[in-house]
Amino acid sequence: MRYNCHGGDLYLPLLLIHLHPSCTILAGTVNIGVAWWLLSTVDDICHNPDSPWTCPNDHVFFDASVIWGLVGPKRIFGLLDDYSALNWLFLGGILGPLIIWLSHETFPNQSWIPLINLPVLLGATAYMPPATALNYNSWILVGAIFNFFIFRYRKKWWQRYNYILSAALDAGVAFMAVLIHFSLGMENRSLHWWGSGPGIDTEHCELATCPTAKGLLVEGCPAF
Repeated sequence: MRYNCHGGDLYLPLLLIHLHPSCTILAGTVNIGVAWWLLSTVDDICHNPDSPWTCPNDHVFFDASVIWGLVGPKRIFGLLDDYSALNWLFLGGILGPLIIWLSHETFPNQSWIPLINLPVLLGATAYMPPATALNYNSWILVGAIFNFFIFRYRKKWWQRYNYILSAALDAGVAFMAVLIHFSLGMENRSLHWWGSGPGIDTEHCELATCPTAKGLLVEGCPAF
């Protein structure tokens, strides 16, 4: 896995190859330092119900450590457990590419069938625990506009500006995060509108925090 990530870049200039480990060390050190500073200076940063900061990635890694370490996958994905049906997805992952290949062989004139890439589609769902439907809809909208319509009808613009736009969007998120921190976070100010508040973590769906295990009864939640 590491060779596939870094060995594929050996065709790059030697300077960039040397920058890989140094930039990784620098970025990792800065990330750990900032995270440690925030966790030690902001009380309940990941648990305050009135805060939009819920540390979704950290919660995902914590839950994964509990599932695969503390509890063990056998007690969660075993034959008699609640999530045993998820094992059928392994069969779907095996048969999915085969079905697409057979469809392409059966209908060779359909140009859209070879465009289906199941590893990309299924791999994108790996971000779904921390990412929400709002994130995916935004990605789909931006991707459809610039990588389909602009690519088809304004190809020269796409060739010159598309990847610059991608870098600008990434840089804009980082810049706004710093700007919001210094303008609002350090002054303990907050913006109250429909997109923020306690409901933002569940996308304004109150049932998203309800338990789904059988026999658990919580006021305001349906029973399963």
